[in-house]
Amino acid sequence: MKKHLVLLTLVVLILGGLVPAIAAQGSGDALVIWADDTRAPVLVEVGAAFTEEYGIPVVVQQMGFGDIRDQLKIAGPAGEGPDILIGAHDWLGELVVNGMLAPIDLGDRAGDFFEPAVNGFTYDGVLYGMPYAMENVAFVYNPDLVETPPATWAEVKEISAALKDEGAADYGYIIQTNDPYHWMPMFSAFGGYVFGRDPETGAYNPADIGLDSPGALAAGQFLQGMVEDGLIPADVDYDVMHTLFEQGHAAMIITGPWALPRIRESGVPYVVTGLPGAEQAASPFLGVQGFMISNFSENQLLAEAFLLDYVATADVMGQIYAADPRPSAFLAVREATEDEDMQGFIAAGENGAAMPAIPEMASVWTAWGGAQELIIRQTVDAETALTDAATQVRTLLATDLTGMVNVPGSYQSQAGCAADWDPACAATAMTDNGDGTYVLTVDLAAGDYEFKVALDGSWGVNYGVDGERDGGNYTLSLDADSTVTFTYDSATNVLTTTVK
Repeated sequence: MKKHLVLLTLVVLILGGLVPAIAAQGSGDALVIWADDTRAPVLVEVGAAFTEEYGIPVVVQQMGFGDIRDQLKIAGPAGEGPDILIGAHDWLGELVVNGMLAPIDLGDRAGDFFEPAVNGFTYDGVLYGMPYAMENVAFVYNPDLVETPPATWAEVKEISAALKDEGAADYGYIIQTNDPYHWMPMFSAFGGYVFGRDPETGAYNPADIGLDSPGALAAGQFLQGMVEDGLIPADVDYDVMHTLFEQGHAAMIITGPWALPRIRESGVPYVVTGLPGAEQAASPFLGVQGFMISNFSENQLLAEAFLLDYVATADVMGQIYAADPRPSAFLAVREATEDEDMQGFIAAGENGAAMPAIPEMASVWTAWGGAQELIIRQTVDAETALTDAATQVRTLLATDLTGMVNVPGSYQSQAGCAADWDPACAATAMTDNGDGTYVLTVDLAAGDYEFKVALDGSWGVNYGVDGERDGGNYTLSLDADSTVTFTYDSATNVLTTTVK
């Protein structure tokens, strides 16, 4: 008998098989799972089979994926939270530090999972999740314009130049103007990195910032060369990039599986494939989703047994994949994937690395993205842009911004910040009114603006429209130059604006 089934049998014997029906928010003998609407139906079926065999109720509570983390912090300590929850690996930095998660031991089942996915749920050498899915970007090209996919970034540049010279397309490869996430494949192919790793544990080392490493500078200089040759335009956002590709004006992009519906609907010919290399193979960021066990659970042993003996099967993991196709973290499902598009994403992610889940990562995005934008706009040279970005990150990590409430957005350069969307800019830090509200007043020119609330000088905790964690941007349109007052209520996390 498997290790976890033995443990499960012991649990059942202890319970004596007498398990009363309990309320959904209850604890005790029932197993409570928090899942989103995509995964919940699968887990309901699995839970029913588990209950039928062992007489232990499984209660699946459905909630928004983005709400699970915040609700755990409220319900967990009160003893009303779940035993098992689904979530993203980059929640670990917050949840583990605050004692919210229990370790998981995959035992001899570890070999059933894609190793980088397991690494994604490992924090300080301890595993806190059982992965079920992954997502990463891949190289997407138009086969009517590009006969053979480029194997190297040098080939990408050659193809881009040829397409433009021939008038076959306005651009070959294009990238969003301020988007380090999608720049990572090029950045890493030349040897650039964000954080170094501990050679023994593989854990990210926040003291080793690689934004100005030789490989990073080489990637920046390559991007600069493409810009100087007129091969990459500025002012490209997600929608512009996809529109240019879908209308045949651009031949090559890097995007993720979330973009497949719109690409397919457009009717443009496309192929999803692996990422070009340079000095080494490209290593895109991997986002990993998985099951975690609450540290407040009274049924941690039972929860682990349920996951490993009922969920970690080819059948259930296949159902999870079918409900929301993403490269599976379960090898049997991953290797059996027949969809050609998904095979392309799987190939692109083979050399990927989980996005750093350490809190320090939140301090990187603004400086790194700003450096990429400066290079594309030809504001400064690549070496200067990346060196300054690395210095900014090191300074930020050395500064304690705990307690800062900020309003990062597209207006900040007018308010005295070095760049927009900087959650650590002192010029837009809000003033504490002493009653749970915070205020900031700025003078802005007529125009359209977007902004959010960010805490502690980083993007680790941010609130958008209606006070939603990681929610959408607030928007503001000014017909004339105005004085704008932002007011943040820490009880509701809602931001309001007053215009004069």
